[in-house]
This record gives sequence, structure tokens and C-alpha cells, in this order.
Amino acid sequence: MTSVAALLVLGVATATLPACAADDPAPAFQPGASASPVAPPTGAQAEAPQTRDGLGGPGASASPKPAGKVLAAGNPNGTATVPAEARAVDTSKPTRTIGTGSPASCTSAAVVQAVAAGGVITFNCGPAPVTIKMTATAKVRNANGPKVVLDGGGRVTLSGQGQRRILYLNTCDEAQGFTTSHCQNQDHPQLTVQNLTFADGNSTGEKAEGGGGGAIFVRGGRLKVVNSRFVRNRCDRTGPDLGGAAIRVLSQYENKPVYVVSSTFGGAAGQGGSCSNGGALSSIGVSWVVLNSVLSHNEAIGSGANPAKSGTPGGGSGGAIYCDGNEFTVRIAGTIIENNRANEGGGAVFFVSNNRTGTMRIENSTLRRNPSGTFETRGFPGIFFLGAQNPTVTGSKLS
Repeated sequence: MTSVAALLVLGVATATLPACAADDPAPAFQPGASASPVAPPTGAQAEAPQTRDGLGGPGASASPKPAGKVLAAGNPNGTATVPAEARAVDTSKPTRTIGTGSPASCTSAAVVQAVAAGGVITFNCGPAPVTIKMTATAKVRNANGPKVVLDGGGRVTLSGQGQRRILYLNTCDEAQGFTTSHCQNQDHPQLTVQNLTFADGNSTGEKAEGGGGGAIFVRGGRLKVVNSRFVRNRCDRTGPDLGGAAIRVLSQYENKPVYVVSSTFGGAAGQGGSCSNGGALSSIGVSWVVLNSVLSHNEAIGSGANPAKSGTPGGGSGGAIYCDGNEFTVRIAGTIIENNRANEGGGAVFFVSNNRTGTMRIENSTLRRNPSGTFETRGFPGIFFLGAQNPTVTGSKLS
């Protein structure tokens, strides 16, 4: 264990959010500012639902639970209440369907095309589980939606084959189209993934927006994950601030949280994610609400922390979760975080709010056997925390 002074040097990250594209005229969100006019949708865009009432709810678009829960994900004993907007989206009337009833009809090209077109997307690949080997990353087009829902029905695995990132959303990527004058703070697209498995995604070598996000990369709009599994995903092995073997998020509309509900990251030995930081989840300036989920057997394998110690490439923090930035919150409820590890700090969770405004709550959860190689916050096993106050822990076990 290093000294307190050394912890402060090692733990205080110096991340800054990547700049908006040069064509984005308003890098700072102005309260009350409205989105730039967008031409009425035509063709496939016109088919997509146009309501913007939040991530799948409240209202008829929010299902009380994932329909036909074939996929076993998350913590079945978790008791955290799931708010309406965090529940699975009703996909009984899809905008489009991938496949025509056989495994062979469910192709990478069909996934890429459907995600680009947007709307509520389901799969018809036959009654047996199917793995779709992605030969290209599926990218969300920012003008299509505003809701983009990908529902695997509990039978579909999207595989990056250890070669590529699986899913990408970036409201500040000119190649995906600008739709407002403030790309980093807009309410769309609203991406939901549910009843899906993301396997063997790999963003190693992806340099845009700082990299990370082996399975899913998101900047802007909204993201929600429900009843899904993430296994064996990867991103770069070294680097002081990149991370998120499974998911990397850089910004969300009006600082609203990313919801992760009844989902599993890893789950067994050999199934976890591996990255320089954040073996499962990673973000800069983004809030998270993780409910009734399992994060286990993930690892942060970088070396040298952040900022990187002299002579090291940096990284190695946040075995399961790596959060950096200023104003953000993390809430973990009804969740098990176990058997993750970090070469440097925070075998379970690394949380640094640079301006000390951030807060973290852990409710009715279990965090155990999450070794931190070099440093963690005294009294909070597996956690390194710098924020407004110590984490609030209720009804939980930390060991």
C-alpha cells in the first residue's frame, strides 16, 4: 500500500473530453438552446418512431420486464427497483426485423444495415441460439431514430470475432451526420440494447475519441443496456485513460445516466473483459446506474496509472468500472461485483471526480475479492475513490 500522498498522485486522472468536430459550431451547450432544424425523414427514416420521451419510457414503450427472458443475465436475487425509463423497450411491433427465419439469413451485413436505418430492431433467426459473426462494426446514423433498439430475444450473440468493435454511436462523428448545433449534448439517438450477448469485441488500435469500447462505444445521445451479456471483450492493453473492454461512454444528454439493468459482464473465469482500464465499463464525465447486475472476472491490465508514472505506458485501474471526469454520479444497487482485478487501483471500481463534486452510492450489493495491485481507498476494499465525500454504502458487503 502506498502513502496517501502517492495515492493522490496516482489516482487523480487528467482526462478531458475529446473536442467536437470542427464543423460543430457550438461546443458548449447553452441552456434552453434548441436543436438545429432537421429535414423531415424519408424512406427508412420515416418508419422509425419519432417520440422522444426518454429511453423506452415512461408509457406504453416501457415493458415491465424483458419479454421472453430466454437469456440468463444479471443478478436474479437483486432487489433494486428499476425505474420506468430503465426497463426493456416494448419490441412487439418492430420497425424492422433481421433475418427471415433461418440462421443463414441473419448476417453481419443485415445487422449493419438495420442499425444504420434505426428504429426498433428484432431478429428472426430461427428457434435455436445463433451467433452472428460481425465482419464490420454496426454504426448508428445520427439522423435515424430517434430511438434505436436492438433486441436479440435472448437467442442472439453478436461476435466481433476478436477483431473489431461491435456497435458504435457518436453524435460528434461527422461521418455519421450532425443533427444539432451541439453534438455533445443532444437527446438523440437513444440507443437500447436488450436480450443480447456481445462476445469477442475488440477495439484495440481504435484511436478515434481516445479508443476503448471493445463491444460498444457511445458518445452523445442516450444509452441503456437491459438483460444482456458481455463476454471476452477487449480494448487496448495500455494507456492512461482509455478503457471499457465492454462499454465506453464519453457523454450523455444533459448528464443523464447510462442505465445497466439485469446484465452480466464476464460472469465466469475466462469470460471477463480485459483492457488497460475498466475491464467492463469506462467513461469520462458520465453518470451510471447499475441495477441487479453481475460484473465478474474482468481486469484492468495497464501499468502506471493515470497520469502515467515515468517510464510506464499508463493504465491499470478499475478492474470492473473506471470513471473519470468532474460532475458525475455512480449508483450500484442489487449488484454483485466480484473476482475482478486491477494492476494499479480499484480492483472493482476506480472513481475520480477531478473537481471533487462526484458521488457514489452502493446499495444492497456485494463487492468481494477484487484485488487492487497498488492502491485503494482505506475502508473500501476494491475501490479507489476521490469525490465529494466517501461512497455511501447501505445494506451491502465489501470485502
